[in-house]
Amino acid sequence: MTEKKRIFSGMQPTGILTLGNYLGAMRNWVALQDEYDCVYCVVDLHSLTVRHEAAELRKRRMSLLAQYIACGIDPEKSIVFMQSHVPAHAELTWVLSCYTYMGELNRMTQFKEKAGRHQDNINAGLFTYPVLMAADILLYQSDLVPVGDDQKQHLEITRDIAKRFNGVYGDVFTIPDPYIPKVGARIMSLQEPESKMSKSDENQNAFISLLDAPETIIRKFKRAVTDSDAVVRYDEKTKPGISNLMSIYSSVTGKSLEQIQQEFEGKGYGDFKMTVGEAVAETLKPIQERYQELMTSKDYLRDVLKKGAEDANRIAARTLGKVYKKIGLV
Repeated sequence: MTEKKRIFSGMQPTGILTLGNYLGAMRNWVALQDEYDCVYCVVDLHSLTVRHEAAELRKRRMSLLAQYIACGIDPEKSIVFMQSHVPAHAELTWVLSCYTYMGELNRMTQFKEKAGRHQDNINAGLFTYPVLMAADILLYQSDLVPVGDDQKQHLEITRDIAKRFNGVYGDVFTIPDPYIPKVGARIMSLQEPESKMSKSDENQNAFISLLDAPETIIRKFKRAVTDSDAVVRYDEKTKPGISNLMSIYSSVTGKSLEQIQQEFEGKGYGDFKMTVGEAVAETLKPIQERYQELMTSKDYLRDVLKKGAEDANRIAARTLGKVYKKIGLV
């Protein structure tokens, strides 16, 4: 029997997931569980690069864990854990920092973007963030990492660090490859369809939260930016708003773009927006119900984290032990 390949991925507990997070990433994570050995992490250490309230972070960590499970991540099939519950993440980060060059970190576009947004708090953690991300991935000897366009650069530096370390000490780390889903929905902002949907958007109408009430979802879709053409047709360049709505509708119903075009032939944008809003609300309903149930089952969530930490620590300790032995720290 061939051993399953291992997939690692994680999200920061920075609030409620958006429809974009769900359709673009989380739904794919769920689908991978039967085919791969999956390790899914709430990357809470990464969120320290931005100033925060301790009580708020505690709440968001548990909320994100509940959202993972509500979306379909099964702790019986996958390792689900909190990054800070596995000390090896921080330990390996320091070792890998000594094998990472300043020039590599200087080239990271995400650092430049985040530093631009948080000019009053350009800390060293923000700069060395990709090294912690490399440690996250390499600790679990991950074969594959699901990546969007904004994470490709981070995976590249992870591969470079792993190859450099292996070049000196032998085959210590598995070199991870990007996992590009066959159909990855890239969901854009409802107000600025040229930009990706983001939960940090100041305009609440620009994104659909996983926990938005049905009436809120429908209202946001009704306000979605479109064009004056009034024809439901897919054309990313000249009709980005309508194209985005078609992508969303296609993702939640499984209908092709051609079928959607035929369905709304001769109908106005009002009808189309309403239908998309209702379809999204219906898709999110069972997730929201399961989430509410989980948030009142704190003992269950704590048990998930305890088991996840034990399983993750077992794998991580093995890798870290190997690294320490190679560099002379045993």
